[in-house]
Amino acid sequence: MPKETFDLRAIAVGAYGPSLLYGVATGAILPVIALTARDLGADIATAALVITLSGIGSLVTNVPATLIATRFGERKALVGAALWCAAAMFLALAAPTLPVFAAAVFMVGMAGAVFGLARQSYLTEAVPVHFRARALSTLGGVTRIGIFLGPFAAALAMGPLGLGGAYWVGGGASLAAAALSWRVPELGAPGRVALTATSPLGTVLAPTPTVRSTLRSHTRIFCTVGVGVLLIAAVRATRQAVLPLWAESIGLDASATALIYGLSGAIDMLIFYPSGKIMDVKGRRWIAVPCMLIMGASLTLLPFTGDAVGLLLVALLIGFGNGIGSGIVMTLGADLSPSPGRPQFLGVWRLLTDTGTMAGPALLSLVTALATLSAGIWATAALGFLGAGVLWYWIPRAAPGSAEQAVTRG
Repeated sequence: MPKETFDLRAIAVGAYGPSLLYGVATGAILPVIALTARDLGADIATAALVITLSGIGSLVTNVPATLIATRFGERKALVGAALWCAAAMFLALAAPTLPVFAAAVFMVGMAGAVFGLARQSYLTEAVPVHFRARALSTLGGVTRIGIFLGPFAAALAMGPLGLGGAYWVGGGASLAAAALSWRVPELGAPGRVALTATSPLGTVLAPTPTVRSTLRSHTRIFCTVGVGVLLIAAVRATRQAVLPLWAESIGLDASATALIYGLSGAIDMLIFYPSGKIMDVKGRRWIAVPCMLIMGASLTLLPFTGDAVGLLLVALLIGFGNGIGSGIVMTLGADLSPSPGRPQFLGVWRLLTDTGTMAGPALLSLVTALATLSAGIWATAALGFLGAGVLWYWIPRAAPGSAEQAVTRG
């Protein structure tokens, strides 16, 4: 597709509308999962465990998600995942016991794995390579906007409906995402259903890649750039925990903490498009490395803050660092994924990122228990600096499809 003929607005509603609605759905229930678990009889530790079930559901479903996307295509996978998420929301709403509610939270994670893989695979196929980073950065930004808006929509619904209002919002937004996804044109990718591909002369070609063959043939990528994206995910997940924890440790009340956290999130979600353009024009390293350096530096500074103003300044820096990296994990996965075999590759890619998402907070908890909260935060900062080094060394210097890359290859 010639560069001058592609217009992102032409696919905006179909590509981004479902992601916005899905973000609203998941964002709506995030603040109330623990509260619902407590209402069903969970103690504080059990309620915290229930929250993690969504991440565990995503982690264990990443590889099966590749089979769904390969067998049925991205559009049907999006629709099915959104419907499964809606079913989970309504199950949570009606859950009579804690185990049933926990199963519903796990189902939300399962749906997220399939939905996330399908939307990334779809945009990777639909958008030309010279526009890929902008498209995927916008996808990340739109999802963040949805997650940001979800709690406000839930708060409005919870006024007359109580805690159940959040799940009504989540279920309704999921159904709307499914309806909009159904209107997305299906992409025709070769080898999506058949186990082997056949040439026009009838010669049987190489079999469609499997997750196992993808792991074997792309081991080097997963062990290099893959480690870098695992570290990105670890730092991102941990930053969400350290801000409220440090705010509490310096004596800030809940309202001040929420305001600081919200302002950090606002910066995070407003700068996705410029970073995508830089990645498309200059290369992925120009965003991936500064993203990790800024988050590492800001986390290093965090334990030195002692009041609301200092914490706010560091929180805004953390939000800026994370915000410029919007879409970087998806973009790198799209760049490095083969075709055919893209869903299988992206399934493993998402498995790496989900592993980082689970491991980052676990490291924070471990170091904090053995030493102090400051030490735990500095350990996370070290992951940021390590990630910057890994990504700087292993990410290709030029942007895919750029003139510089063509000269290098020539």
